[in-house]
Amino acid sequence: MSTLDGRELILGVTGSIAAYKAVYLLRELTRAGARVSVCLSEHAREFVGPLTFRTLSGRPVLSDLFDPQSDAAVEHVALAERAHAVIVAPATANLLGKAAAGIADDFLTTLLLAARCPVVMAPAMDGGMWEHPAVVANVATLRGRGVTVLEPDAGALASGLSARGRLPEADVIVEALLTALTVRRDLDGQRVVVTAGPTREPIDPVRYISNRSSGRMGYALAAAAARRGALVTLVSGPTTLMPPTAATFVPVQTAEQMREAVLRHAAGSAVVIKAAAVADYRVRNAADQKIKGKRDLTLDLTPNADILAEVAARDTGAFIVGFAAETNDVVANARAKLEAKGIDLLVANDVSRRDIGFDAEENEVLLLDRWGGSRALPRMAKTAVADAILDEIQALRAAHPVRKAVR
Repeated sequence: MSTLDGRELILGVTGSIAAYKAVYLLRELTRAGARVSVCLSEHAREFVGPLTFRTLSGRPVLSDLFDPQSDAAVEHVALAERAHAVIVAPATANLLGKAAAGIADDFLTTLLLAARCPVVMAPAMDGGMWEHPAVVANVATLRGRGVTVLEPDAGALASGLSARGRLPEADVIVEALLTALTVRRDLDGQRVVVTAGPTREPIDPVRYISNRSSGRMGYALAAAAARRGALVTLVSGPTTLMPPTAATFVPVQTAEQMREAVLRHAAGSAVVIKAAAVADYRVRNAADQKIKGKRDLTLDLTPNADILAEVAARDTGAFIVGFAAETNDVVANARAKLEAKGIDLLVANDVSRRDIGFDAEENEVLLLDRWGGSRALPRMAKTAVADAILDEIQALRAAHPVRKAVR
């Protein structure tokens, strides 16, 4: 399952060198369970042929508004009515201008006029075009109509110039799409702190102790909470992931740095979700210089602070969620951790399995709450798990609005 399962999407591709990146975006959308119809502008066909998109989508590619050989040629209105969302990536300056002016001279621009669903545009253009007054005005017009127009990335462009104009990465576009599709705003304006990833505890300047956490679950929770209107602070150890654009990102390295950041941001928060895999121990006296030579080495380890228990002990009124990565006796160990930490909800998963948990894009978890409830979530994408966890948090907060002082 995924938050895009069964969604009917239209992917519009316009004439930019970045059109090849739309292939990767299409792959991500279909992997997430969406049913995608691709619409190519005339100039887009000069960069990437329709066969590539047809092969990946499993559907005919739309292009010619008046092609008598195409059954879909006159279906722009019906197609727009069926779609849950339209994504245009890349969206050239030309397309932005046409859409802002209401011009409908091909299949894609006609479809955009007929669409009543969310529209997300991911611009790509060369030179200083993004800053040109005409483009600025067109983007303002579209945003004023409710269209989501992303900011292009800065960097090297096809012309050799370096400026803002690169197509945003696929995960950024998908995140914006999910936000546009999200109806629930049940966390609107509420502060939510999420921790993610591993910590690194130095042995010397080049070596450290860490773990296998990828950070995907925490990042998915931060993105999901932001889509639901929360003011999210993501405190993350080192990962290869891009943080959600709507979240305040606080990067850390060590457990102590994470502790300081969490305690600082938890004050005044409605929900604190500790999804990070914090190292239990650190080296008591890490070496200032790189340790040389091949010899037996004994590390003097000392426990790190228990961040989850410390946050719970402060009894700020926040709803507190912890995670338990277990390899055996999952239910018993998770229940014991829930009670020992004095938290409201614990998310437990079996990390001995290779198909879920660490380094995986899917998860299968057990939710245990301090009021005696339990709920097993089946294996599904971590994006879907994130929303299910937030659903549980909101249900428990509604059922128990006054938090008991049990710490």
